[in-house]
Amino acid sequence: MKLFFHGGGCGDACCLRIQDLSVKYGETCIFEHVNLHVHCGEMVALIGPNGAGKSTLLKAILGQQEYDGVIAFSSPGARDRRPRMGYVPQSPTFDPGDPLSVADLFACCMSKRPAFLGVSRSMREKVLECLDRVHATDLIDKRVGTLSGGELQRVLLALALEPLPNILILDEPLSGVDVEGIHTLMDMLDEIRKEYDLSILMTTHDFSILPKYADQVILMDHGMKIQGTPAEVLASDAFRTAFHVKGGQ
Repeated sequence: MKLFFHGGGCGDACCLRIQDLSVKYGETCIFEHVNLHVHCGEMVALIGPNGAGKSTLLKAILGQQEYDGVIAFSSPGARDRRPRMGYVPQSPTFDPGDPLSVADLFACCMSKRPAFLGVSRSMREKVLECLDRVHATDLIDKRVGTLSGGELQRVLLALALEPLPNILILDEPLSGVDVEGIHTLMDMLDEIRKEYDLSILMTTHDFSILPKYADQVILMDHGMKIQGTPAEVLASDAFRTAFHVKGGQ
């Protein structure tokens, strides 16, 4: 496993390079020979059938999975530190009967003060500041277990954006979100990556959002089958083979 930080390339802005990356569980190969380059400010969608290795690739980038190959980062100050990465995991669940509020959740994640002592005024102000980034200040007192799919994703996104990352990694952020919520969330992600000039790497099974929002699409199926624009990937033989599509999309 090799992890590099380098200050050059991409105009000394944040970017991610992966070279010949492979992951095995024992004798089972999850994927092999993955190569990709995500530029700062890009939104890159990772697609593929279930079990293709998408979530495993994200875990390798996050440092949660052993791998063979090279993962290299470039970001301001990257010679001295690992770039900041924000992460929203796939489909977390909360008990609807749990009294935990959104403010409590932030306090648990961001403060050493025990949550049962309550949320301080300064922490509440900080939570509102974080929620404002995703236009969700009205959710601060709602119980986490009662949030809709779209509301929960906005809350988790607000958490992932504090502190502001260089790279934002999202594992199936559209899962459990209704059609209206999907477009609201994608518009918000598009706004965030442009405002803060950060990279977004996300997995998704919703191909309808790709032409409007994704700069690059990467199709994985135990390895990288094709990388290109949404139009190129969705029209490819590799896409039709991976998803058993006949005669086009």
